[in-house]
Amino acid sequence: MKTFNYNRAEIKAGIVHFGVGNFHRAHLEAYTNLLLEDPSQRCWGVFGAMIMPTDGVLFNALKKDDGIYQLTTCSPSGEQDSMLIGSLIELAWGEIDSEPIIAKLASEEIKIISLTITEGGYKVDFNQSRSVFWYVAEGLKRRMEKDLPITILSCDNMQMNGNVARCAFMSYFEAKYPEVAAWAKKKVTFPNSMVDRITPVTKPGKVTDVCCEDFIQWVIEDNFIAGRPAWEKVGVTFTHDVTPYEIMKLSLLNASHTLLSYPAYMEGFRKVDAVMADERYRAMIKLFMNRDVTPYVPVPEGVDLEAYKDQLIERFSNKAISDQVSRLCGDGIAKFAVYVVPILKQMLQDGKDISIEAFLIAVYCKYLIGARTESGENIAISEPHITPADRKLISGGSPAEFLKISPFVSLGLDKYPVFMEKYEQFYAMQVAEGLKVLLQ
Repeated sequence: MKTFNYNRAEIKAGIVHFGVGNFHRAHLEAYTNLLLEDPSQRCWGVFGAMIMPTDGVLFNALKKDDGIYQLTTCSPSGEQDSMLIGSLIELAWGEIDSEPIIAKLASEEIKIISLTITEGGYKVDFNQSRSVFWYVAEGLKRRMEKDLPITILSCDNMQMNGNVARCAFMSYFEAKYPEVAAWAKKKVTFPNSMVDRITPVTKPGKVTDVCCEDFIQWVIEDNFIAGRPAWEKVGVTFTHDVTPYEIMKLSLLNASHTLLSYPAYMEGFRKVDAVMADERYRAMIKLFMNRDVTPYVPVPEGVDLEAYKDQLIERFSNKAISDQVSRLCGDGIAKFAVYVVPILKQMLQDGKDISIEAFLIAVYCKYLIGARTESGENIAISEPHITPADRKLISGGSPAEFLKISPFVSLGLDKYPVFMEKYEQFYAMQVAEGLKVLLQ
């Protein structure tokens, strides 16, 4: 097994990261682990800030191994490559004591606060105690006393994730820490970034082990007020505008994941590679990418869009990582709003064929309202960002009222007769019949 060659005792933390889950440890840590081999970059180790009550098992396991863990990458051909990652040099769990995290955030050596808190994690609950917003506000309050600027870097799957982070954090600061808000307007930057690496739930083995695909990509807006790692040395792209990369990835990769997940789960599929071995789903995904999404995707300079789409099909079909359909189904309310709704809105305005989108939303409706697969198996619904209003609409059991849940309400779907006709048609069908209609 490969291992790192640097002396961890020489590494200083320059980054505090919230959300030390699988994706973070397959992505930012993987890049940083490579970068720390460069003697000039050894001030960019990572301090892992774990703040969820459910983080205890992983925290204790990582702490036992001094933050070192095994990362295994799997190629579509089945080749596996394992390595030890050493860049996670410090850890703290807020459930034990919040002070080490706040003190580290205030430390002069910390230049970046990075985040993987999921798409729904940017919805601010002003009354929640010890949220990520509270921790950061408390840290910035101390930094303000020394006038130490800092960058907050979102690594979550959202278009303009830096802008979303800025809006969320600044709204919290303005409501709870007005003096921090005034200071942060001038002393905190929020770069946008696009992240990409398919990382399924950890396979059986050590709880700290991470398995992911061999593909990796990170595009970051070069807007760091306090300095940054030279991640470009290990393959990261820095740019002044990440928008074309974001739209391409979210609209093609993430939206396609959402499209295949609910129909496949309802039919009994549990592994993404098995779904992609079914010609019906391959054909639907290709139709969705080519007909529905491609007209709205700005192509980044130097990118071959057709090759990118072909590569996505290959990545989805990767048997070696065997991604879970249930993982893709989780947190749909947050995912639809980010991945599907923006292009659907444009398609409705342009009078485009929205059959696939009507099919998807109809299946999602049955998935949430019925909470059973087509064979009658109970579904363990995971919607951490559902609102009380959403819950009420779903429990009512009306397909028409379902269209008023938070991801869809702004679209006014009931005002589009063509959409409603197709939606009601697909709602009345089994998934197999719906796929047949879409592909005929």
